[in-house]
Amino acid sequence: MNFQSKTIKLKVNPLYFNLPVNRADINVFKAELIKLIQKINPNESEEYNKNNIRDFLKTTLYSNYNLNTSDRIDLAIYSKDHYNPSVSVIIEVKSPSNQNEMVLLDNFHRKAFYELVLYYLREKFINNNHSVQSLVITNAYEWFVFDSRDFERVFARNSELVNQFKSWSQGLFDNERTSHFYNEIIPKFIQKSLDTLEFVHFSLMQYKHNLGKLTDEFCFEIFKLLSPEHLTRAPFANDSNSLNKEFYNELLYILGLEEQNVNGRFIINRLSPNKRLAGTILENTIEMINQLDKLNSLPNLEQFGLDRDSQLFSVALELVITWLNRILFLKLLEGQLVHYHNDDPKFKFLSIDNIADFDELQELFFQVLAIPEQERDTNIANKYGHIPYLNSSLFDITDLERNVLFINQLKDRYKIPVHPHSVLADEIGRKVQGEKPTLQYLFEFLDAYNFSSVGKDKIQDKSKSLINAAVLGLIFEKINGYQDGSFFTPGFITMYIARKSISRIIVHKFNEKYDWNCNDLDDIYNNIITNRNKDKIKEYNNIVDDIKICDPAVGSGHFLVSCLNELIACKSDLGILADDNYRLLEIKATVENDELVLIDNQGNLFEYNYNNPDSNRIQKTIFKQKAQIIENCLFGVDINPKSVLITRLRLWIELLKN
Repeated sequence: MNFQSKTIKLKVNPLYFNLPVNRADINVFKAELIKLIQKINPNESEEYNKNNIRDFLKTTLYSNYNLNTSDRIDLAIYSKDHYNPSVSVIIEVKSPSNQNEMVLLDNFHRKAFYELVLYYLREKFINNNHSVQSLVITNAYEWFVFDSRDFERVFARNSELVNQFKSWSQGLFDNERTSHFYNEIIPKFIQKSLDTLEFVHFSLMQYKHNLGKLTDEFCFEIFKLLSPEHLTRAPFANDSNSLNKEFYNELLYILGLEEQNVNGRFIINRLSPNKRLAGTILENTIEMINQLDKLNSLPNLEQFGLDRDSQLFSVALELVITWLNRILFLKLLEGQLVHYHNDDPKFKFLSIDNIADFDELQELFFQVLAIPEQERDTNIANKYGHIPYLNSSLFDITDLERNVLFINQLKDRYKIPVHPHSVLADEIGRKVQGEKPTLQYLFEFLDAYNFSSVGKDKIQDKSKSLINAAVLGLIFEKINGYQDGSFFTPGFITMYIARKSISRIIVHKFNEKYDWNCNDLDDIYNNIITNRNKDKIKEYNNIVDDIKICDPAVGSGHFLVSCLNELIACKSDLGILADDNYRLLEIKATVENDELVLIDNQGNLFEYNYNNPDSNRIQKTIFKQKAQIIENCLFGVDINPKSVLITRLRLWIELLKN
């Protein structure tokens, strides 16, 4: 067996690794790490050092987790499943003085590693626990971290080893003692195995007598490696399965809505009469519809409800959702523009300083974003010259706007009290109180979050919670399903289905085209690697681009987004991801947490720099690839017409990323 050391950066999910960390959190982590180093004592027992490690993890990263022993496992981090907590991380601890049993960088034929394999196999096959995510060996100074997916591939899928383990566990061998497993079964398997097992190693030994060498960058990397988001694969900020409840609840409050649990279904409703505020966007809209007597002029009014109140609510909410979709889309656009232009404040156009009222917001919708730059009025061009034209129907006037109400007809004078649990805070961190004009409140609320991809600095004094397209997709679906209750398909499910189905159909199409007998994408890659001139690369791309995918209950388009990402990742796997001239891209496209991730040759996340020709070529290629797939390969149908609009929005957002 080949043991291969990997850097933390290469093994931690790149989307999570690049999320910034609050300096306060890093300072606490660093202080506790120093305490751990100072407490390490080779003369003390294994139990003494194990307790110090437990205290360190509990104090820094796992305060809400159960850390304890489990049978013979020295230290286990348990999952947070309240109904069935199970071992999620196996930690094998050795005393610093126990040099005979502790693994070394160049020698894993030690008892510590054999024990780790045994405990993993017991969890998997005896305890029927499929929730182990990571495995760790440490003597407090030296740390070796393994991914359970590698253990699954190397050990759990080897039928010979598993059969021997089961037979020994059932007492079918002469020697039932663990020494037999350690001396006879696992060493022989490791010696003859041709597999490669990756691990991450870091050492605290160099800081034993010089704590001043402990840098913030080192602490940041260890923080990421040992965090629940990595070791237990807990959801993180741009995980498409996690909802930022603080963002969601305050957004609903500003809109004038609340979520209610009705027989197990979460329904979006108008605030109850005693909670309603005239300044919320929904109540403002309802007031103006009534004042202008616009409801009765609508054709097919019955489609919005059986009684006037439900009709009024449905019409007003559809208008509010239309406006909200545009605003959130623009906030993502603003985040990208600011990020690409090195935090230049002139690109922060969505603020009360630039858009003082609903009239100017209407102007932004229809006289800026919906009009090519060269066709804009002079005064508009002067004010919004840095904002690009967006060729999408999102900024076309809807029938409901034309027949009922435009956003500029809302009253600007209304104010609403700041939410009691608002994210807004003053410069010294105190919660903002009092009232704010609605539009100003909305802009300041959105600005309290990070809508760009990643931060420039890994450690930030005041880091904002990330709200990205994946998080917004869940919010769009919940608000869109306000009448029936939302049924959100988690990202790990759509990602899995997309990966399995698309790779299978690609293999089928290549076999059909060339009369091959390939079993997977690796076989296809091996067949085409020696024949990749421009004409062939074009031909291979055409085969993939010919795939058609239809979701007959599209919802918010989550499955189609997963398919979009997977089609590009499959092209990358096949080595045919190329620009307009069919010149191959020197990046790796993969899917992590249901997000398309671009990795350069150094293992770094691709960072778009519009001043760099190579970076421009990559960005332009990914944009065009996405546009081509969206226009020609992806189709969606839904009984709810609003779902199709939300799906379009989700796919536009995917384009916006590039």
